[in-house]
Parts: sequence; C-alpha cells; structure tokens
Amino acid sequence: MIGVSVQTKDETKRVQAKSQQGNFKSLGHAGATIRLVARRSIRRRKKASPAGQPPSTRKGQLRGAIIYDVERSKSVVVIGPDHAKVGKSASAHEHGGRYKRERYPQRPFMGPALEQVRDRLPQLWANSVQA
Repeated sequence: MIGVSVQTKDETKRVQAKSQQGNFKSLGHAGATIRLVARRSIRRRKKASPAGQPPSTRKGQLRGAIIYDVERSKSVVVIGPDHAKVGKSASAHEHGGRYKRERYPQRPFMGPALEQVRDRLPQLWANSVQA
C-alpha cells in the first residue's frame, strides 16, 4: 500500500494583486507612449497647420498641456490636454469647431497618436505579471 499526502496553498489574492500591479504599470507605460507620440506630432511654428494635420503651436502650450493619469480603481488611463492650461482650444483643434469666435478645421492629434501606437500596446502587457 502507498500513502500519499497532498497540501495545497491558495494564492488567489497574491496573483490578483500582482495582476493589478502589472496592469497599473502597463497602463502607465501606454499613457506615456501615447502622450509622447501626440506631443511629437505638434510642431512649433507661427503658421497654422493645414486642415487634417496636427495643430501647430507658437509657444508650446498645447504640447506641454498633454498629460496622462492612471485611475487605479477603474483600471483606466486618461490621456489628453489639460483643460486648465489650454481650455477648449484643444477640443476645437481635435474635432473642429468654434473657439473664441473663430472656426477651426479638424486638426486631430490625439486620435492619430493612439492609432500609431495601437499595434505596440499588447507588448506593453506582455510579461507584466511577475511572481
């Protein structure tokens, strides 16, 4: 007769914690990457950019206003221009519209930044859960 003794250890909470930690870190990397691509697309020049191209900036305010923040509780990252710094002008550029009584053509910069980075996003989550 053969006797066998087996012990199991429940590490569900540890795995969930490591998973959340890896997801938080990966979301931060994704936000930083998209922000970098969006910032680099905005050129500093005096003339307005053509419609359909990312907007130009004279003083660099729009480029400097692009921020990101990871909300740990919801597991989301929010990326875009800080409303306190540039107001509604960024929205007028991205989607087209009126700002200070002037009509702005569509000059998207956040959407194309996401599209440019989209293929690299899964790589940011690869191996993100470490023991």
